[in-house]
Amino acid sequence: MSIEAIQNLIPDYAKDIRLNLSTLASEETLNDQRKWGTFVACAHGARNADIIRLVEAEAAPKLSPEALNAARAAAAIMAMNNVYYKFVGMSDNADYKTMPAKLRMNVIGNPGVDKADFELWSLAVSAINGCGFCVNAHDAILMKAGVEKAEVQAAVRIAAVINAAAAIVDGAAAMEQGLAKAA
Repeated sequence: MSIEAIQNLIPDYAKDIRLNLSTLASEETLNDQRKWGTFVACAHGARNADIIRLVEAEAAPKLSPEALNAARAAAAIMAMNNVYYKFVGMSDNADYKTMPAKLRMNVIGNPGVDKADFELWSLAVSAINGCGFCVNAHDAILMKAGVEKAEVQAAVRIAAVINAAAAIVDGAAAMEQGLAKAA
């Protein structure tokens, strides 16, 4: 199981992250498409090649090719939108809020999966990227679509744990490289 492979990459000092991965892999608040799509989108959002590879190995058999592609697309479009809209939200200049973004975002209108699923994945990646503007926008769409708050919370819990796993794996790799250079 690839979740176990991720757990094996995480050192003992981060045991809580390992335990949370197990819990979230068996999360029942979300259906399989929402859960595993969130895992994939967040792995891409967290930007660690090992985590992406292992999460996709676990998720691919549980997702249609369209859902796998849409989860990746959610991470890709949020990598762009979270920078732009975080700027808009942070700026004291109100004019930016009235200006059109002039960025292509066609996938948001036609993600190839249920719109609510795509919005959930986008919200989770936006949480990783710290874009309050996008979190609020996606949350409003999800609430209007009837998505339960417990589902949103579950998706953000996945985002938090996958992001932590990626940071820990990156940190461990940096330590190994540093030790190798020192030797």
